[in-house]
Amino acid sequence: MDDTGTATVDVLVIGAGPVGLALTLDLVRRGLAVRLVEQEGKRFEGSRAKGVQPRTLEVLDDFGLADAALAAGGPYPPMGLHLGPFTKSWRMHATAPGSAGTPYPDVLLLPQYATTALLHDAVERLGVRVEFGVRAEEITQDAETCAVRLDDGRLLTARYVVGADGGSSTVRKAAGIAFEGATDEADRMILVDAAVDGLSRDHWHIWPRTGGRGVAACPLPGGDGRFQIMIRTRPGDPAETSAPTETHLAELVRRRAGRSLTLRDVSWTSVFRPNVRLAERYRDGRLLLCGDAAHVHTPAGAQGLNTGVQDAYNLGWKLHQALAGAGASLLDSYEDERRPVAARVLGRSTELYEGLRRTRPGRLTRGPGEHQLDISYFGGPLAPADAPRTATLRCGDRAPDAPLPDPTAAATRLFDLYRGPHFTALAFGARAAAAARRPPWPSTGVPLRRHTALPHTTPRTPREAMLLSAYGITEDTLLLIRPDGHIGHVSAPADDDIADALPAIGALTGGLPVG
Repeated sequence: MDDTGTATVDVLVIGAGPVGLALTLDLVRRGLAVRLVEQEGKRFEGSRAKGVQPRTLEVLDDFGLADAALAAGGPYPPMGLHLGPFTKSWRMHATAPGSAGTPYPDVLLLPQYATTALLHDAVERLGVRVEFGVRAEEITQDAETCAVRLDDGRLLTARYVVGADGGSSTVRKAAGIAFEGATDEADRMILVDAAVDGLSRDHWHIWPRTGGRGVAACPLPGGDGRFQIMIRTRPGDPAETSAPTETHLAELVRRRAGRSLTLRDVSWTSVFRPNVRLAERYRDGRLLLCGDAAHVHTPAGAQGLNTGVQDAYNLGWKLHQALAGAGASLLDSYEDERRPVAARVLGRSTELYEGLRRTRPGRLTRGPGEHQLDISYFGGPLAPADAPRTATLRCGDRAPDAPLPDPTAAATRLFDLYRGPHFTALAFGARAAAAARRPPWPSTGVPLRRHTALPHTTPRTPREAMLLSAYGITEDTLLLIRPDGHIGHVSAPADDDIADALPAIGALTGGLPVG
């Protein structure tokens, strides 16, 4: 308790968008005490970020939400570029190759309001109520806790505060962290969720116009016939003179896309400006940033929400360890691993946005680089470049999925073993299986589960060959899989040295005492 009688929680998350909800969900399933506050008065209702990448679907799988996401969403329609009486069609998003080892090879069309709803409902099922309509006004910290003064006068205390509160983040400003980059005020786009009569739902329609005043309309999943409509504007455009009404928006669509189209039932509008910024740091003591609070970029390539959710996925287990007493270096690794990812995403999304702005079909196609399945922390503080590796995987790489040779009702594939807030020791071969049972593990912090994937390393069936090939296994090998699905360590235990089978325990647990 603080001096006002308020209980100190483990983590206070500020911002209840998909990123803050994902982090809260991960923390609460770990048994941590979390509060989640949101300055808006209700749940977000716009379609804004509508592309969920394969890697983020894997994160939702770990949360037990992938099936619900697939049911609520749908496949991306082909692009349709209208050029007078002709329409040029092509597929915008590529399917991940089979070698990627994912059960979710395609980008999912899922409006942000649906993603938010899935995560919000999951958080509430775990007993956390989002506190809407409250804003953090003042944030301070000392060596042990953080204090957050809300606009209603309440004082909340927490051991850590995470800002998932967007580009204008209060947490980032309180931490004094610079937000480097620029906003292009001359390039704007009105986003609209509405029904459109007279428009087919078999394409993502694009009507290019001179002077950068094109219109696009993407059909949204669901039975209400809604589209996300994008209307490009420039300074001096009538659309910029005042807040556009539904009548004005309908006229813009008719004038720029087709007189036969009728826009109606507008449920959400927003004005987007290209904004490319990256936080100088992701952490200041007990204050941390994730999602748009740490990085903002153009919407091209469907990277923003996905990168933010994966920030949360990387941070959750490290906060768990920190709260159990881990050393500061483990929490420092959050920035070391995730900031370079955001820097690459900023560059790529800017490149893709240029293709969108100039309506060049060749620049509008998205490939495996946007799937985020190839993100690796190899060479970082938890995955040194000289660490052992398999024939195909390095320490820090994403651990792929593969079918288990002997499926059970509880587990038919590797992702079934990884699902949950734990580390996984995965053994291939008899010596590795013995090694997996012996090394001690800390009694506090993130737990460890031990599994033998295969008791031998010479394939006897096609399913065994598929599993061994997916992980590049040619000899007895013990893998340590991190809670965020990346490889924490690779070892090939020798007959006389199995005690050292998991030398990465110290770094990944932050030096927590083993027992």
